[in-house]
Amino acid sequence: MMDLRTRYLGLDLKNPLVAAASPMTKEASSVRELEDAGIGAVVMHSLFQEQIEHEDAEQEHYAEHGTESFAEATSYFPAQTDFYRGPEQYLEHVTAIKDAVDIPVIVSLNGTSRGGWIEYAKKAAQAGADALELNLYQIAADPAVDGAAIEDRYIEVLREVKKAVKLPVSVKLVPYFSSLAHFAKRLDDAGADGLVLFNRFYQPDIALELLEVVPDVMLSSPHEMRLPLRWIAILDPIVDASLAATTGVYSSFDVLKLLMAGADVTQLCAALLRIGPKAVGHILDGMMEWMDEHEYESVQQMQGSMNQRSCPDPTAFERGHYMKALNSYSLNI
Repeated sequence: MMDLRTRYLGLDLKNPLVAAASPMTKEASSVRELEDAGIGAVVMHSLFQEQIEHEDAEQEHYAEHGTESFAEATSYFPAQTDFYRGPEQYLEHVTAIKDAVDIPVIVSLNGTSRGGWIEYAKKAAQAGADALELNLYQIAADPAVDGAAIEDRYIEVLREVKKAVKLPVSVKLVPYFSSLAHFAKRLDDAGADGLVLFNRFYQPDIALELLEVVPDVMLSSPHEMRLPLRWIAILDPIVDASLAATTGVYSSFDVLKLLMAGADVTQLCAALLRIGPKAVGHILDGMMEWMDEHEYESVQQMQGSMNQRSCPDPTAFERGHYMKALNSYSLNI
């Protein structure tokens, strides 16, 4: 029997497929469908800092000058009434989902600063969450704030949350830090139990006839998997934190490649939204078929087998592949 078990954030999972925060994880009924389909764990749809602090002046600022700053966006510059659930309802929903399923349930907290997160991190633990995912997403658009200040703010949030709860805590990142490897190591040293690579920036569009900025949520494409693949291969040898790959994960081959690069789990979002829970079974079947054909007995046997642990100079390695790729391309005209 093929052993697909893995460990993520110190949690034992029956396989490395995790449902990412999305509309698929909003309702207990859809989470049960995912469990029945074979998913290893779920990340609940996000509780946003703006929901927690909606009476604060900061909320007014975001409403007037905000950007599309969260991963499960359904409207641009949302009013408080547009949020799916209030904070207390969200926490009640955590308990309801935990009661409905046997797989680990990870709560996603989405924001940019300490805000009210500390209180709600504690409440999420009391509601039964198995772990927390901090979705620290902020558009660095203020020229007065340098990159170091943004990194320091994220480190402060992580440390404060870690002090407040005993749950494992992962951090979901964007790939736009000037020295991602350095920042990942800082998060690791500050106590992050996991890193999730990567969050996607949902770019707004302009409606020419209306002269309005409008949302344009585009799901990831399979080729976007290459970015987390590269960085997980680089980071796996240098951090102790669990690594989760997300963005562009559609097929069993995607999952196998990411595991070989060093991922502990892969998070599915677009595949579930496009295909539904049956995507889980398709991926698991494809994984087991490939592993059987290539004589792999377990997921752990392949994890990290293709990372850059044995490469003394990853920078030169990446540069070499860059030149090779460009020089090998030919026009078919």
